[in-house]
Amino acid sequence: MSDWTLLCDFDGTISVEDTTDTLLERFGQPGWEKFEDDWKAGRIGSRECMAAQVALLDMSRAELDTHLTERAIDVSFAAFVAYAKANAMPIEILSDGLDYAIHFILQHYGFDHLPVTANRLEQIGDRRWRLGFPNSSATCRAASGTCKCAVAGTIREKHARVLMIGDGASDFCVAEAADFVFAKGKLIAHCVAKNIAHAPIENFADALALLPALVSGKLVGASHAAAVPLSSAISA
Repeated sequence: MSDWTLLCDFDGTISVEDTTDTLLERFGQPGWEKFEDDWKAGRIGSRECMAAQVALLDMSRAELDTHLTERAIDVSFAAFVAYAKANAMPIEILSDGLDYAIHFILQHYGFDHLPVTANRLEQIGDRRWRLGFPNSSATCRAASGTCKCAVAGTIREKHARVLMIGDGASDFCVAEAADFVFAKGKLIAHCVAKNIAHAPIENFADALALLPALVSGKLVGASHAAAVPLSSAISA
């Protein structure tokens, strides 16, 4: 039995696109881009940004569901989940995105059994929405809606080791608290800059190929000063 818990980001990691971005591009009223710019410039945190943007969504529940039905996930995620289950490695979805959207998409693809921690999307009118933050923390360094570090800390208190799989800014802080990271996109550069033990991946096919080395303990001894090349990890 493995002592690893796998924490996995959703948007841009499991899902092919950032789901919130696709909703804003399709249903967002004018002005949501300014909040995006302010967040990218570091003037506001993601919690403030997303609350303001969700308030600008103009869509019915039916339009939301139709849009979510059209969203795709990584084609190798199913095999990844199956391997993790066979090796007693719990998977938890940890996202600074929208819980309703994540649950809907996971159910659509048959993964509704996976636990999800995310921001709460609430309908407050026929076409109006707001975002709740049941997983926020006043001490969150990233000012995120979902404090991923707090969740990782709770898991580590149970003497489990944490693998973080992610791709972007919402994963920067928790990557530093994890025992190992499978990094996509912007998270790769962050891991390099902070000397975080990680392996760069492009998709869940790469992640799946790395899991045997993680289970056997061959990845964890890797130097924090450099990434573990995928080819080296698989052949180790």
